[in-house]
Amino acid sequence: MKNLLLTFLFLCVTFLTKGQNQSLLEDIVITSENKKTQVSIHENGQLHLNVSPKNVAKYKAAGWVRYGDFGAKGDGKTDDIDAIAATHAFANVHGLSVKANEGATYYISGKERTAVIRTETDFGTAAFIIDDTEVQNRNASVFMVSSALKPFKLESITSLKRNQSKLEVSLPSTCLITVTNANVKQYIRFGLNQNNGSSQTDIFAVDKNGNVDMKAPIIWDFDKITEITALPIDETPLKITGGRFTTIANQAESKYTYYSRNIAIRRSNVLLEGLEHRIKGEEDHGAPYGGFINIGDCAYVTVKNTLLTGHKTYSTIGAAGKPVSMGTYDLSVNRAVNVSFVNCTQTNDINDNTYWGILGSNFCKNLLYDQCILSRFDAHQGVANATIRNSTLGHMGINAIGSGTFLVENSTIRGRSIVNLRSDYGSTWQGQLVIRNCVFVPAGGKPISADLISGSYSGQHDFGYVCYMPEKIIIENLRIDDSHHPENYQGPAIFANFNPQMKDSSYQEKFPYVKTKEVVLKNVTTTSGKPLRISNNLFMFREVKITEDK
Repeated sequence: MKNLLLTFLFLCVTFLTKGQNQSLLEDIVITSENKKTQVSIHENGQLHLNVSPKNVAKYKAAGWVRYGDFGAKGDGKTDDIDAIAATHAFANVHGLSVKANEGATYYISGKERTAVIRTETDFGTAAFIIDDTEVQNRNASVFMVSSALKPFKLESITSLKRNQSKLEVSLPSTCLITVTNANVKQYIRFGLNQNNGSSQTDIFAVDKNGNVDMKAPIIWDFDKITEITALPIDETPLKITGGRFTTIANQAESKYTYYSRNIAIRRSNVLLEGLEHRIKGEEDHGAPYGGFINIGDCAYVTVKNTLLTGHKTYSTIGAAGKPVSMGTYDLSVNRAVNVSFVNCTQTNDINDNTYWGILGSNFCKNLLYDQCILSRFDAHQGVANATIRNSTLGHMGINAIGSGTFLVENSTIRGRSIVNLRSDYGSTWQGQLVIRNCVFVPAGGKPISADLISGSYSGQHDFGYVCYMPEKIIIENLRIDDSHHPENYQGPAIFANFNPQMKDSSYQEKFPYVKTKEVVLKNVTTTSGKPLRISNNLFMFREVKITEDK
């Protein structure tokens, strides 16, 4: 081995934050000289890591490195982010696993430094204190799980059709395709957080021969494409385990300046298991968070056996000039396919409405909750296919718009409805809704008049797409615990009053709503003994066929 070995590692990471793309360029220079392992920082912030040839050989023989090997103190006081970043940088170059030191408490300041994870990592029982009281760059993730594979453009594809099964393209391997038409705006939001919409977007997986994975199909017609990118999907699974993380909450002004001080997953085929995240220091104000576990631009990600924490709800002035509660998340999923949350719970009461719902998502396909106890499931700008099973949902319940099949099975729902079709995006679900073997406790047992499916649609706002109600709704073996109901309660309704102004045929919709065709009911019971009704708005739902399956 030569006495002097110089390797330059340039980690250029792009990650999606709420509302914007933010690029972070971090240079870590790794040298190998005949002296002890040392991490130093140049005036420009560049991190320099020296590892002696003897230690390089030792670490490679072991197959793993620890944060303590690169100078992390783990005393809960010394800022260890540079040592942590250096450890991962070295491990990435040499293909080594990373382990936290047992019993360590790593303090991470608000310094702008991201540790890039590309190898198996075991946080173990170590604690991590992430101090957000003074942050240099709120958009810089603390950890970034990334791929060494690089995206590339697909110049030959100029248009796409909904449910198209094949692309005329040859790829190096299975790829995640992201396509955009900036000339078409969709999800033109209505209400207090109104906006001008998002560019038409789709994301799907294609094998090396161009065959589309039809379990997550193309959902839009693209007459024109302004950008289309292919990102090779890592074939080798990456596992990240353990860790007890605590965020000391920011004390910033309560406005839409989202904090991304998180673990960002931007690599496909990842298992995150056994992590715990808690929050301290929330007061009467603060900026919102974009998800401590933030999953985006990837596929086949599972978060398992993980403990999370809902964030305190703060309010600000929205786009309509009126006060609005700000969404703030511990889980966030954007432009991702096949993402599963298995046996995930949260530290705070799922029925406590002083904390915001724990999940927010956009542009996703095939989302799953299984054996979860969480305050909310939410799909803002659409999900294609979603499943909630063996789970309990708290005060914010299930909120979604999208397409395909939405399955709620073997679960308890404690929201104001079983499924709320988000009115700010047109209360649209183009497909089927199945509710099977569930218990519905309206508003967690508060005295309200219960609706199974809620939403609102005036027909006067252009959302950028035709809005649908689920074409077919199947409800079987549902028990509605409406024992705590208001006076003059007439019984639960299948549909809320989506448009109180639509009282007769004189009401004209500029943008007509495609109503549900059929509801199939089997073994639906109520604690109150009151029968299930169709809606308070009999006119609006007059053509819905109700089938009693005995």
